[in-house]
Amino acid sequence: MSVTVRVPAKVNVQLAVGAARLDGFHDLANVFLAVGLYDEVTVTPAEELRITCDGPDAGQVPLDRTNLAARAAIALAGRRGIEPNVHLHIAKDIPVAGGMAGGSADGAGALLACDALWGTGASREELLEICAELGSDVPFSLVGGAALGVGRGERLTALEVGGTFHWVFAMAGRGLSTPAVFREFDRLAEGREIPEPVASADLLAALAKGDADALAATVSNDLQPAALSLFPELADTLAAGRGAGALAALVSGSGPTTAFLARDAEAAEKVAEALRVSGTCGAVRVAAGPVAGATVL
Repeated sequence: MSVTVRVPAKVNVQLAVGAARLDGFHDLANVFLAVGLYDEVTVTPAEELRITCDGPDAGQVPLDRTNLAARAAIALAGRRGIEPNVHLHIAKDIPVAGGMAGGSADGAGALLACDALWGTGASREELLEICAELGSDVPFSLVGGAALGVGRGERLTALEVGGTFHWVFAMAGRGLSTPAVFREFDRLAEGREIPEPVASADLLAALAKGDADALAATVSNDLQPAALSLFPELADTLAAGRGAGALAALVSGSGPTTAFLARDAEAAEKVAEALRVSGTCGAVRVAAGPVAGATVL
């Protein structure tokens, strides 16, 4: 017997970052949109906890108990007083260390799969509580769709979306560490007042209307200057996408994946092809959103 859960990637259409807190985290206003690039996590009973992974960048995925999928299994098992004796297999398609919450997706997928395999009967609230303990992006990976995340990004409010948005994602040749990007944000922010992070009313209205042009005018990422500081070549990728007709271009989350909003599916394919031949990035993927969160297949 095994259970497989499919979990989507995310793009941050707004990422507003507050000043560093005493605990080292930052308050955020994080508008998430789940998009149709997926990891699949399959759990099977085993004599001990074991993790395997295949797919693009699989060699970069830790196969020990630091993996968020393993941590999710351990957390749920601990609450039920059982051993986390499962084989976790991750079929990887979300970029690793790409700012698209691939690790968080695996954590949410493993949690939902173990809950189903073990029949724990955990409530949605309990699952979300465990997700928040695992990491700031993990709760959204569970729920999907579109949501505003506040606090560290883990406290979610679902958002209305009036249509489908078409995206192109350009993968970089190397990853970026999220903690390193936040440290660079803090360094760049030294000596200036950082406003409280709030969601843009115009952006939320654009999502609700399904208006790609209005969304393009309002997308933002406060971590983008820090990501560009650490990875200056991303500026060339952003320029290539804009030159190919993207309505908006931004670094996805902490990067280094870059995200390009297109008017429709046809325009997205044109932007994708231009990026493929630009020599400024690695793999290029097209995806649309919003899509559902973690789902048992």
